Amino acid sequence: MNEPDAYALEEALRLREKHGGEVVACTAGPSRASQVLREALARGADRAIHVEDDRLASIGTDSFVVAGALADAVRDEKFDLVLTGLQSDDQGAAQTGVILAERLGLPHATIVMDVQVQEPNVRVKRELEGGWFQWVQMPLPALLTIQSGINQLRYATLKGIMAAKKKEIRKVAPGALPAARVSIAGLDIPRKTKQTQLISGSPAEAAKSLIKKLQEEARVIS
Repeated sequence: MNEPDAYALEEALRLREKHGGEVVACTAGPSRASQVLREALARGADRAIHVEDDRLASIGTDSFVVAGALADAVRDEKFDLVLTGLQSDDQGAAQTGVILAERLGLPHATIVMDVQVQEPNVRVKRELEGGWFQWVQMPLPALLTIQSGINQLRYATLKGIMAAKKKEIRKVAPGALPAARVSIAGLDIPRKTKQTQLISGSPAEAAKSLIKKLQEEARVIS
């Protein structure tokens, strides 16, 4: 489970404890992705939806494709609030939640650090740059992308793990998947350019040589 998604799940569980209702975990991917749902159920989710298709794990799948598959699977659920992680741990595009909101026709807020449900609205605290925050109020239903650190994560207990085996995971086959809008042109490992040089001579000579190298080669002093 992506770290931001874990925080989104925890926030959903806390909202259920405060306001009632149910928590439904949803993921899109091949059969192995069901492990993420089992973990969510063990932590306290009531049921789960698995949009299962091997194509959703291919390198040619982007946020647009995944969001579309999720939207088709959850649209009829009529959820009051949809929480997603801010971004994934691998590519970190931070677009799946935003596109999902658009596909569902829901108002949305991103980088959320606090959630206050005041029906028929929800009031959220967004993290901005430079240490600034913004409070936003919007009508329900809505979608929020949750920032890591919004809460303290709970972990699955043995009782929760055993209970998860009896909870429902509804499998859904996606419809026709659209073409991806983003493609990866290539991946490259950063090249190591660091080199160690030994400067010999007396302390005065070594200091003079070091200053010259910092000025002419490294160009960090003038």
